[in-house]
Amino acid sequence: MFGVVGCALCVVGSVDIVLHAPMERRIDSVSEIWQLATEPGFIVYSCLAVALALVLMFWVVHHTEQRKMLAYVAICSLFGSLTVISVKAVAIALKLSFNGVNQFVYIQTWFFISVVIICCLVQLNYLNKALDSFNTAVVAPVYYVMFTILTILANMIMYKDWDSQNATQIASEVCGFVTIVAGTFLLHKTRDMGNTQPDSDSLRADCELQEHS
Repeated sequence: MFGVVGCALCVVGSVDIVLHAPMERRIDSVSEIWQLATEPGFIVYSCLAVALALVLMFWVVHHTEQRKMLAYVAICSLFGSLTVISVKAVAIALKLSFNGVNQFVYIQTWFFISVVIICCLVQLNYLNKALDSFNTAVVAPVYYVMFTILTILANMIMYKDWDSQNATQIASEVCGFVTIVAGTFLLHKTRDMGNTQPDSDSLRADCELQEHS
């Protein structure tokens, strides 16, 4: 029952976000993405994300044990938000190149490809460390929430798609996101419920107690 409720919450939240999502900006070249990526707002976000990730990697991880899982997940999420932006640029480059407009002659395309490779390697490394050291039922929902929040923030700063939305649409998307988070936590929190079978020895002992009584 909890699994059904969790899945229903995730579906409802996803539908809500899709129905109220902002219209995607039309981009015709990698150069346009490069112009957006080199604006002051996104440069500040990128520098802060990389700086915070480096602090977590080289100081926090080695000086704390209680918050090591949060540090691992934060590193993956920070680099993940930059990965999503770069993957979108690479996807647009591939699409335009297949349509006859070669985008791989631009140095910006190779820069985005390099960012994708580096960020993916860092994410895989620290996500594996988190999964090896901590319970997956705890790591997965925390990573999902933190990664989604930072990805949405990065897209808001770079593409400014939210400028055309009113307060009602934004509130609906926030409610949809909270619904997905609730469903995800419910699924992971209750996924082992009902899987544990009673021990045969304990059953035998209970039967003997009932016979003696």
